[in-house]
Amino acid sequence: MNAESTGSLRKGCLNFSEVTSLAIALISPTMTAALIIPLMYSSAGNASWLAYLFGTVMLLFVALNLNQFARRSTSAGSMYAYTVMGLGTTAGGISGWCLAWAYLFIGTAGMTGFTIFANTLCGMMGFQVPNLVLFAICAAVIWVLAYKDIQLSSILMLFLEGASVALILLLCWVVLYHHSFKFDTAQLSLSGASFSGISLGVVTAIFSLVGFECATAFGEEAKNPLKTIPRAVIWSLILTGLFFVIVTYTEVLGFTGYKTTLDKVDAPLNVLAELVSMPWLKAPVSIGAMVSFFSLALSCLNSGARILYPMARHGVFPAAMGNAHETNETPHVAVTVMAALIFLVPSVMLLGFGMQILDVFNDAGTFGAFGFLGAYFLISLAAPAYLKKAGILRGRDTALAVASVALLLVPAVGSVYPVPSWPVNVFPYIFGAYLLIGIAWIFSVHKRTPGYSAEVTRRVYSDHGQPIEAEVSAMEPQRQAI
Repeated sequence: MNAESTGSLRKGCLNFSEVTSLAIALISPTMTAALIIPLMYSSAGNASWLAYLFGTVMLLFVALNLNQFARRSTSAGSMYAYTVMGLGTTAGGISGWCLAWAYLFIGTAGMTGFTIFANTLCGMMGFQVPNLVLFAICAAVIWVLAYKDIQLSSILMLFLEGASVALILLLCWVVLYHHSFKFDTAQLSLSGASFSGISLGVVTAIFSLVGFECATAFGEEAKNPLKTIPRAVIWSLILTGLFFVIVTYTEVLGFTGYKTTLDKVDAPLNVLAELVSMPWLKAPVSIGAMVSFFSLALSCLNSGARILYPMARHGVFPAAMGNAHETNETPHVAVTVMAALIFLVPSVMLLGFGMQILDVFNDAGTFGAFGFLGAYFLISLAAPAYLKKAGILRGRDTALAVASVALLLVPAVGSVYPVPSWPVNVFPYIFGAYLLIGIAWIFSVHKRTPGYSAEVTRRVYSDHGQPIEAEVSAMEPQRQAI
């Protein structure tokens, strides 16, 4: 165990809107509106809006399983700790290992998206900035914000993502007005869509929506966390899911009759601004996209650090990463490590592998989604196990977990069959190799530390106050009757 870890995080500094903003920033609605919807259209066509709606419903099952924990107990890095409580320290360690990967690569996507749109704006002014310089600027600023004050970070993300979403919704309203608010019968009748195309579209939808769970990582810092965090988990998912349905429907409608189909366009929002004779909107929309990607990188940095922080305190990572700053009350060492990695990964992909920056964005997002899927599977299995240990498992809880796992198989299977094109076809195996390394490392920690599982489990339950005694008492008459 890492007895050397010192300090604690700031208690009760985040309200519901601030925690929700952290989750929404990680989902990054602007990312999907700006870069992902064309990919969705290439698979699902006129059924793209339906694929997003179905994907949202699917992940609501995962969220409901997650909230089996979140409404009863809370602490920093909760999703990792929740899995420990349900399935034990080995599965919990694997979950944390998956989440560290997920936040790192989605943070990489945020940094590359920031760079893409920053250079788009620079291009409007007649010059370009080297990608590595913009990486460094983004990494330095998010590090300062996350190092100094989580509340400042969350308020900034709430403002930045809110402004970006408002601009996109304004553009959507103008596009719908331009089309006289008529119903698009081709979309509503799913014209030309196929079951296989919709299934592939659901895979894209799931990858767009991952990140809602990050609210659980702020258990120590949220106000009234047993109510705030479950609400933030659900509402961040519902709000972004509805946003994706609206924006997807509008983008598909807006490109009707255009010379280039939506799936062949790299900047659909800018094209829409031209089509509705509002070219002046291109600059503010690009600014909104740039700051949204910045907030995505910041949210991943904050969330990822709060996964490394408890795992370091439990001996999985070096003890220093389990320290909290005495004045700022942030996990400053873990923040620094995550910031360095989020800078290094895209730099290596660009320089070491000679990739284009848009390819770095796409590949990083796909890599990150694998990590989230692994953690979602584990939390869905952990929920009924946790409730059974507590003596409050009901049949509907088991059914909810089974449904969640079954639905998650759709994007999991869809990522390997039909076999994707190169290089995406090897991504699952790269992630699998990473998982094997993590499993080997976790087993080595167990072997080196006698009584590891019992001690970590004790710490996790100690950190997570659990108001379940009333539920157990309430169910006792039912058990006696049976």
